[in-house]
Amino acid sequence: MNTEQTATTHKNRLAQERSPYLKQHAENPVNWFPWCDEAFTLAKREDKPVLVSLGYSACHWCHVMAHESFEDEATADIMNRHFVNIKVDIEERPDIDKIYMNFVQMTTGRGGWPLNVFVTPDKVPFFGGTYFPPNPRYGMPSWQQILLSVADAWQNRRRELLDSGNQLLDELRKFGAAQADTAPLSASLTETAFNRISGTFDRTNGGFGGAPKFPPTMVLEFFLNYYFRTGEAKALEIAQFTGRKMAAGGIYDHLGGGFHRYAVDAVWLVPHFEKMLYDNAQLLKFYLHLYQISGEGVFARVARETCDYLLREMFSPDGGFYSSQDADSLTEDGHSEEGRFYVWTAEEIRSAIGSDEAALVENFYGITEEGNFEGKNILYLAAKQFPEDLSEEDRIKLGEIRQKLLLERDKRPKPFRDEKVITAWNGLALEAVSLAAAVFDDQDYRQAAIKNAGYLLEKRVKNEENGGIKVTRFDFSESCDFGFIDDYANLANGLIAVYQLTGKAEFIEAARAISEQMISAFWDKNEGGFFYTAEGFDETLVRNKEIFDNAMPSGNSAAALALLKLSRFYSLEKFERIATTAIRAAAEMIRAYPNGFGCALEAAEFYLSPGGEVVLSGKETEEFERVFWGNYLPNTIFIPRLSEIELPPFEGRESDRKLAYVCKNYVCSKPAETIGSFLKELESLRAK
Repeated sequence: MNTEQTATTHKNRLAQERSPYLKQHAENPVNWFPWCDEAFTLAKREDKPVLVSLGYSACHWCHVMAHESFEDEATADIMNRHFVNIKVDIEERPDIDKIYMNFVQMTTGRGGWPLNVFVTPDKVPFFGGTYFPPNPRYGMPSWQQILLSVADAWQNRRRELLDSGNQLLDELRKFGAAQADTAPLSASLTETAFNRISGTFDRTNGGFGGAPKFPPTMVLEFFLNYYFRTGEAKALEIAQFTGRKMAAGGIYDHLGGGFHRYAVDAVWLVPHFEKMLYDNAQLLKFYLHLYQISGEGVFARVARETCDYLLREMFSPDGGFYSSQDADSLTEDGHSEEGRFYVWTAEEIRSAIGSDEAALVENFYGITEEGNFEGKNILYLAAKQFPEDLSEEDRIKLGEIRQKLLLERDKRPKPFRDEKVITAWNGLALEAVSLAAAVFDDQDYRQAAIKNAGYLLEKRVKNEENGGIKVTRFDFSESCDFGFIDDYANLANGLIAVYQLTGKAEFIEAARAISEQMISAFWDKNEGGFFYTAEGFDETLVRNKEIFDNAMPSGNSAAALALLKLSRFYSLEKFERIATTAIRAAAEMIRAYPNGFGCALEAAEFYLSPGGEVVLSGKETEEFERVFWGNYLPNTIFIPRLSEIELPPFEGRESDRKLAYVCKNYVCSKPAETIGSFLKELESLRAK
């Protein structure tokens, strides 16, 4: 879809919105409202139902439906006559999306975007679905047929609609509600989950199940944690095998780095081409962990290229990470085409690098005259070799060719970039880039992490008059004065990571303060678990808890991880108790659907693993730091600058001498003064 605005005589209310996705619909003939009281007041006054249409800027099928239906004058006329129409950017208002997505999944058995839901003027949903075509096909009614049918039902069968809607509203209020398991958190929970998930492993292609395939990053992180605690080789094998398969497939951008959203097939070849910040942040962390465990160059390269992509394409001058890049881009004749920016014909390859060098690329990346995607080629490792497997001469040559192709590709119209800076997603990126800086001892990555942390603390965290703090999803200048549980939890995890990178006390103290406020504003004091919205936030229909880990960690899982880590830094039993209660609140669902709880299981493994603490004291400890970050120690907290902060478990241990304390549950061995003794002590932290 061409996202450049063209001169027209029509602009609706969305032209004044900050969201790029909403602005993309500002010239639709549909009389769109943003989510606001005015729209629902008008619906009551005019006795009309409300259409709530939800999507996001990188969503391919959102663009398709917009072009087919929302830009069509005849369709818009039906919508304007019979409905009050609201457009919602789900990245701005995930709270609205979660409620109406739950409704559509309950009533149709499936979900996705675009999401189109018809609701009463009191916001109660009574009918909904996802994409509808402009004409009947594949057994689906047309969008106009849906509109007219709903309008007729509103006029002639309203009582039936209202009764059904109110019944479903009761179910929505129960959705995600879970009481904490009364049993203590035990290893049987994660063992059962591992056995069930690993039973669905695709031994040929990696990942779990068949097409389509989303990177199962959180489940794989759980497997790495499980391997660390138990020594279960199968868990590591599955994670490494899947990591290699994803890195070899077309889902990975072999020229520019970073991963596309998912593969439409089972072999990771043909992606849906959008790139999301939250995917790449989580995958960056996963590949860094694979590298820490194995030392393999392929994992280091993929991690570096992904981090470089984030800093090159997704990092704002102010220090925030942008949200996404679109799946679609423009062709030479001005039309929008999915994947056009990334795919090549054989002739385009030869033209860009010359026939002499093309042979290496064609064999290595599977370039053919007929192509593998609509007559063009998605680059993938057809030779079943990674660059690390080539001779030094061919590896250098391939690197030079890749740079030529990347420069040539950058001449094409780029996919639209959504430049919203979302706190929750930035928390994930902050954690991953901080880890990359530490693992690679890279000063550019380090400065980016510090800049991102400073931006988030300045722009997204403010002090309240009552002494508390508030985390917002967007900048204060954008009049968005609230955040959700994942904004708080992911930001806390990111700040913990940048503290472990830098040793600067301001970061760990901010993580603790944010977590204290998170408990105050979101914790369910009666049943346990965290609500998605803060106490007193009444803009939506119901107040539910998000417990499933979907594309991102759920707020409950991310909060549990942050609180467990902070409980170890500050020796806070309260934080540990709340974290384990949050995990136990999901225990019954974890047993039933373990694939949907990767991050919750990772948090459980953190709790179950023997606790480790590594504390550095004195000056010039950089070599100790490099050694620590060369190891995969997911159960260990790291304090690189004891002099910066007084932490209860380590008071009185500061020394002018260069020392490394290696401790288990705060019981420390004799401090190491040499690298050799430090390495020996680190071995003691590995579960036997």
